[in-house]
Amino acid sequence: MSRATLWSTADMDEDLAEAVDVQLSMYAQQGQNSAVYDQLGAQMEQLEPFLAIQQHMAALAAVPDVVKSFIVSFQQAILNHDLPSITMFYTTTFPKLTEKFYARTEWPEPEIIAPLLSSNEATEDQIHIFLVLYRDLYYRHVYSRLHPNIDDRFHSYENSCELFNYLLNSPSSADDESDEPAPVDLVLPEQWLWDIIDEFIYQFQVFCSWRSKVKSKTDDEILMLADGTGVWSSYSVLNVLYSLIQKSKINEYIIALKEEQGKGGARTAEEIAESISPYTALPLYRSLGYFSVLGLLRVHVLLGDFTLALKVMDQVGEFLLGGSSFGAKANKPSITALPTLPATHISTHYYVGFCYMMLRRYPDAIRTFVTVLNFFQRMQRMRGYGGYERKDQYDQIAKTADRTLALYAMCHSLVLPGSPFTRLDDNITNTAKERYGEQMGRMSRGGGDTLGAFEELFLYACPKFINANSPPYHDPETIGLMLSAETADSGEGALASDPTQRHLRLFLSSAAAQSPLPTLRSFLHLYTSLTTEKLSSFLDLAKLSESNREETAEDLEAEEAIQEMMVLKQNSRSVSRVVPAQGITDKGKEASSAVAAAKGSLLEGEMISTSDLNFVIDDNTIHIAESTVGRRYAGWFIKNTERSQRVLDEIRASPLPKPKPATVAAPPPEAQKKPKTVAWGGARA
Repeated sequence: MSRATLWSTADMDEDLAEAVDVQLSMYAQQGQNSAVYDQLGAQMEQLEPFLAIQQHMAALAAVPDVVKSFIVSFQQAILNHDLPSITMFYTTTFPKLTEKFYARTEWPEPEIIAPLLSSNEATEDQIHIFLVLYRDLYYRHVYSRLHPNIDDRFHSYENSCELFNYLLNSPSSADDESDEPAPVDLVLPEQWLWDIIDEFIYQFQVFCSWRSKVKSKTDDEILMLADGTGVWSSYSVLNVLYSLIQKSKINEYIIALKEEQGKGGARTAEEIAESISPYTALPLYRSLGYFSVLGLLRVHVLLGDFTLALKVMDQVGEFLLGGSSFGAKANKPSITALPTLPATHISTHYYVGFCYMMLRRYPDAIRTFVTVLNFFQRMQRMRGYGGYERKDQYDQIAKTADRTLALYAMCHSLVLPGSPFTRLDDNITNTAKERYGEQMGRMSRGGGDTLGAFEELFLYACPKFINANSPPYHDPETIGLMLSAETADSGEGALASDPTQRHLRLFLSSAAAQSPLPTLRSFLHLYTSLTTEKLSSFLDLAKLSESNREETAEDLEAEEAIQEMMVLKQNSRSVSRVVPAQGITDKGKEASSAVAAAKGSLLEGEMISTSDLNFVIDDNTIHIAESTVGRRYAGWFIKNTERSQRVLDEIRASPLPKPKPATVAAPPPEAQKKPKTVAWGGARA
């Protein structure tokens, strides 16, 4: 059969039209209707702004009246520089409204509440900066209560940059013809300023952790991360913190305070600040500069640079950790001039102590932890949660204190027994044993389960380390290889690249080198001299007695015993800012528990002995000398005498109980009704 001609389209169209009763020529009018469609599209574009306004008005109408009143009053307090009202709105009202209306959802978006701000006769710049501050609270709520998406992460970064750019690069007033930046006319409470810096670093940490997980990203997220390589970069975060320090001149201010205090001058802290720069004269910039120093400490720890973290604390560290202490007398200008928030105090001691621990300066770490744990215990006894308007703040402080206690337990186990630094505070040691007694026992005994206890506490108490560099999202081929490698390794490759695992391996390598030392030290305590062969036989027997090790027929060589003794000698010495005092102190306390703080940088220190056991090796003979410390009877009596004196003073100061009025006791009813016998034998009722 021959196929029909393909080009007989006219006949086919005619047949089709007759079959369906449709004239195909009607479709020629489609070009005439395109103009109508274009006109409708233009009208829809004109209506879109009106539709958006209606949506915003509907969303604003859904906002509770008490929230609207709060926003208007909050803005008015900021415009009037009413610091008590700002503090009340920030620390009390905002958390209460959050719990009541927005515990599971976002606060109203800034664009929705913007119409409320024009009623206070504020300028456009004032409305704009209030919206920036409101966005800071908005995104902080999203991060703490909800799950931020990639848009929230990018927008929170943009808002933080806008806020810091306003603080650092605001132009001068219209009356001033110079183009130089000038301080902003803004007053905020210290707690809010600390939360701004703290939340800025927290969001940076969370973003870096989220960005490093390539496997969980969608295609759209990968494209956005490839385009936004500068978002939440380490350089931008460090640049903000260093700029705030430089703009506020906080280090120069602290140096001037120390010089004035050393000379015994009469200038106040405000006069010193005014003489340095216009920015330093404002409490806003002084607080931001001080908090930025503490923030730099945290960022460098998260990046794994512990030496640089302590270096940035050169000036602040002496006030916070050195001769001055938190809660000192208020007449000290160095203390009253710097913010003294419990959260900053505990957080700073935590990170400084962790740096000392990773640098193997365990005496300094122990002293740092003891200081802040004593402060936290006093805070609990004196105020507890009742001293804080926001429970989340207290919970965060308590969590940091518990992690600090875990770090103290590790350092206490790593310091050799007999060291004066293990007896700095028996109360803290007892608390650590109650909380982590099982882990401390395993860490102190040595053996195969030692590293497991160290790993458990380290993963719980360490900071959440981050990768400074982003995965190559701009290179799809490399990202594909990374995804395939993660799938093939079943998570092992991810653990190998995890920064926390890297720091854990470094710490465990140091702890593993010290694990045989408790056994070696126990044998050396039994002798004043012994040969290396005898010591090696003891160590070999101890090795064979461990159930988790395989038995071996070869004895431990004397050379290996000497190597372990060299490890013991090395771990018996440490660089420390605190030096054990000798003799009796001026307060009558014994020298075994007294320490003297060193001056200068946190990285400075002296080489000291941290063990009560010393030895020398002469040929194959080991000579041991033990420096025994007598029991501290005097300290025990002094402590209990002071405690008894305080109890006696409290009893004397307490008011006496009111005496009860004297009353004549009434005779019992039986005695009243009982007839009395008279002398002549009669009876009367």
